[in-house]
Amino acid sequence: MNKDRTRLVFVTIIGVALLVVALAFISSSTAKNSSDPIEISMWTNDTKASWVIRVTEDFNNAGFETASGRPIVVKVDQLSSGDVFPKILSGELQPTVWSPGETSWINDANVVWQDLHGRPLTSGPCTPVVYTAIGIGMWRPMAEAMGWPDTPIGWDNIVDLAADPEGWARYGHPEWGQFKFGHTHPDSSNTGFLAITSAVYAALDRTAGLTPDLVKSEEVRDALRKLELNTFHYGRSSKSLAIKTALRGPGYLHAGTNSEIGVLATNHFQGPEMRFPFVFIYPEGSVFWSNNPFCILDADWVTDEQREAAGIYHDYLLSREVQEIAIEEWLRPADQNIPLSGALTLDGGTDPRVKVETWGVESVSGETAAAVLDVFHEEKKRATVAILLDTSESMATRKLNGAVQATNSFLQAYARDKDDEIAVYIFNDDVTRLQPSGRVGEVGESLQKTVETIFAEGNTALYDAVCQAVEDIEAREAEAEAAGDPRLYGIVLLSDGQDTNSQRSESDMFGCLPSGETAEGVKILLERIANRTNGKFFESNPDDIQEVLLDILYEQ
Repeated sequence: MNKDRTRLVFVTIIGVALLVVALAFISSSTAKNSSDPIEISMWTNDTKASWVIRVTEDFNNAGFETASGRPIVVKVDQLSSGDVFPKILSGELQPTVWSPGETSWINDANVVWQDLHGRPLTSGPCTPVVYTAIGIGMWRPMAEAMGWPDTPIGWDNIVDLAADPEGWARYGHPEWGQFKFGHTHPDSSNTGFLAITSAVYAALDRTAGLTPDLVKSEEVRDALRKLELNTFHYGRSSKSLAIKTALRGPGYLHAGTNSEIGVLATNHFQGPEMRFPFVFIYPEGSVFWSNNPFCILDADWVTDEQREAAGIYHDYLLSREVQEIAIEEWLRPADQNIPLSGALTLDGGTDPRVKVETWGVESVSGETAAAVLDVFHEEKKRATVAILLDTSESMATRKLNGAVQATNSFLQAYARDKDDEIAVYIFNDDVTRLQPSGRVGEVGESLQKTVETIFAEGNTALYDAVCQAVEDIEAREAEAEAAGDPRLYGIVLLSDGQDTNSQRSESDMFGCLPSGETAEGVKILLERIANRTNGKFFESNPDDIQEVLLDILYEQ
């Protein structure tokens, strides 16, 4: 077992600061027009958000109207494809239009909505507005060593390289070491879900007709097991994972799932800080062409006039001028007769000779999508996570309430990965490991009840808590390695950041920490801990901690 592969202990910090946000309520003194605007809302995935926001501003300024003469105003928001429907389901979001990255998200949502409401969420056609391919981003020298761009590279090549203990030596570069692969989490990321589904198709040597039974076959499980056991990092969004890889360099990851636009945009915006540029690899024989469907919702909150306005906006997005702007944003136009411009080039990192639908695979049903996610969770690399919860007097009331609620929401969300391990520590004058701890499937519910009973008092033994958690994690890592159980390891620290009662010094604490790839200049103690361990620092108010913990969950 390669020691570097399992030693991925990181510390993620959430600075629980009680932030005061001033909200400016702006009212217009201008009298309303006789025809009040009709407003529609659209939620788009991250991939095409830049293009949509850019052209929607022009749309709103162009004076488009409904048949009754009401001006149309479109409000655009962006969120990862997998995060939108749960918010629609809870009533938090009520959009007019939803445009995720791919039709599978709509299929899945329609199944659930049909069961709840007796009709699908979208009853009309969901037509594509732009395309982008889903595949693999890789550092150019490494891709060229594998034969890019003239030699096709498939998922079998990626899986075999990831599982090869000789690593890059098989391609003549032993100096690059073990292949480091990463991908975004399919529960949250459209790119992550489609990439995993693409790998499923490749394992079966199919391009269509994927069913739940086929997904659960041993061929698929074996391929995903090899891939996941050799995955170094997950991420919640392809953009954040690509940027982190770009800035931390090849030592962090060698390749990761991404979209064509994601690779090219990262080269453009992060290029000066990158060791090498990325290139985009179309997985031979199984490319998901993310079709970005435009779906007008068949929901009670959408009026007939809003549907009319959404149709006008849809036609605008498909106009030639607007589609040509999409190419400038590294997207493929829905109209394949529009020639590609210089934004999509080999020098830029992609192969414009590859046309939309090349090696294309079929979208899957909601039931099949659920099976893909089930098998992923069953075969993914297991994780061991420690949560350190500051219960000192300075965390009293709202801070601790938010931290407790977020911790238990994290434990509930984590329940799907029953073989992952969890431990919760609280610290004030002393450090206490709450019981029970262990496999999530065995202790999760009981641990939630225990967390509900904690309260704030005393001082803050922050340094002692960090050292104890790291020592416990490293001991568990040694056991798992000896048992042939490769895992990801993480420590999450929720604190307002001031040590007042440790037996160990700050220097002692930093001596306990494993070194991450980046340990450069930082601002405050919590950021220093995060940077030292290749983790993240979040400053969050108590109401936002739950969302931050979800970010962390999707990196496990």
